[in-house]
Amino acid sequence: MPADLILIAYDGSDNAKRAIEYAGRFLMTKRALVVTAWEPMVRQAARLSGLSGVMQPEWVPDDEAEDVALTDAKIINSEGVRLAGEAGLSVEGHCTECTTAIWSAIVEKADDLDVDIIVTGTRGTTGLRSLLQSSVADHVLRHSHRPVLIVPPGK
Repeated sequence: MPADLILIAYDGSDNAKRAIEYAGRFLMTKRALVVTAWEPMVRQAARLSGLSGVMQPEWVPDDEAEDVALTDAKIINSEGVRLAGEAGLSVEGHCTECTTAIWSAIVEKADDLDVDIIVTGTRGTTGLRSLLQSSVADHVLRHSHRPVLIVPPGK
């Protein structure tokens, strides 16, 4: 039985491109949603300021202009939509604002839309590096209550 809706997490990386390729090859679906999570620049600046321990100059975004992070996310997302279409999927694109963590934004969007499966790529880190840098895919797998297809990196 084909899935009604799959969610493909897309960040523009080679691993995300590979995930789209495999979704197109192996999943029978009526619809696919390519989702790109983004974090507003003001939040990024505050987070980086806290991590560095150095006070950053006050940064106030222009209310009239679109957030540059959203602009970038839209460009990345449109690339993912194009690739998914080329992979044979009936696809829509969506940028979702990240309020806490990227994995959380993906899981929340999947829950909001009641998707049948989440597809994501992974960096495929191992050993000590994997302990220090838990991947978005790992968190999606642990926190989602729906099937997750994690596509490993190529050789």
